[in-house]
Amino acid sequence: MARKRIITPEKKELIRNLISEYNITSAKDLQEALKDLLGDTIQNMLEAELDEHLGYEKYESTEEAKSNYRNGYTSKTLKSSVGQVEIDIPRDRNAEFEPKIVPRYKRDISEIENKIIAMYARGMSTREINEQIQEIYGFEVSAEMVSKITDKILPEIEEWQKRPLGEVYPIVFIDAIHFSVKNDGIVGKKAVYIVLAIDIEGQKDVIGIYVGENESSKFWLSVLKDLKNRGVKDILILCADALSGIKDAINAAFPNTEYQRCIVHQIRNTLKYVSDKDRKEFARDLKRIYTAPNEKAGYDQMLEVSEKWEKKYPAAMKSWKSNWDVICPFFKYSQELRKIMYTTNTIESLNSSYRRINKSRTVFPGDQSLLKSIYLATVKITSKWTMRYKNWGLILGQLQIMFEGRI
Repeated sequence: MARKRIITPEKKELIRNLISEYNITSAKDLQEALKDLLGDTIQNMLEAELDEHLGYEKYESTEEAKSNYRNGYTSKTLKSSVGQVEIDIPRDRNAEFEPKIVPRYKRDISEIENKIIAMYARGMSTREINEQIQEIYGFEVSAEMVSKITDKILPEIEEWQKRPLGEVYPIVFIDAIHFSVKNDGIVGKKAVYIVLAIDIEGQKDVIGIYVGENESSKFWLSVLKDLKNRGVKDILILCADALSGIKDAINAAFPNTEYQRCIVHQIRNTLKYVSDKDRKEFARDLKRIYTAPNEKAGYDQMLEVSEKWEKKYPAAMKSWKSNWDVICPFFKYSQELRKIMYTTNTIESLNSSYRRINKSRTVFPGDQSLLKSIYLATVKITSKWTMRYKNWGLILGQLQIMFEGRI
């Protein structure tokens, strides 16, 4: 059941006064009211700045007032997110006053919006953003204002989602990360599906972000078709967990692509059955499987690990036996290539970065808010990806032999 929004008596009185003062009957009226309030806020800040500069308040008679005093106003039009705002810059007799909130030659205060977007990108909550803006500029920003300002990046997100991609990707990872999202007053978990690719040059790149769809062959086919429409002609190896319907979708969209059960997910799904005190030893035993020199040796190691732990954790190793057909292709690749595919530095590191950046946001107010946050986090994370994988030249040569004629 949706939680009822609580409006305090103070807020009710403020809303009544706002509606009465500005005769608000439409969204346009509200925007005009906000524009006026912004102007009044800046005006009050300017007056306070001049008080501090002169050393006394307006109409106060002091010794300081004799040496320097107020000397009228200069009108100024400012550009802001809610439109043009008219203000009056107070002057002093000695022409020494330099406002900080609106410097002398500054007419665009929208950099405040850029700061808000930057703070949003760093994962700060609306409350934290409000505290920062209050500390720096001395006025409050509501959740609605933060949302309106960050909505300005939506066209940028759309352009990013449609940007052209490379023709061939040697390795593509697909993974899901979950966040709490409020829709219609109800908080639930939403998945963000991340498509992380390694290109021909050995560089990592996030090539797709998809929020909140239900897993199915139809959904995954739409994701893969989106990649094709943006220029992708071939994927050599696609690594993913047992996502519902993904195998059929890969066969339909990229019939020559090799589907590899993600080793990282396989390890994660195994260790969730294991108590903390045994996890380190169990993880070492699992490593003997996926670092084995060939499939037979890996299978033998899998049987040994299963036998060792079966009595204590009977469910832990079942998925290795039942999914061996999509795990075993892993063993035909070189150690250098395998390391890219099973190392946690590829997909797990990315997910950890998303969680770390958004740790202050326990609940997102909607899907769009979640998308904005993940996009901004992606831009921040991928800007640091400047190095290609170690030994990539060797790996690419091996791939050219294994997938002859496709690179």
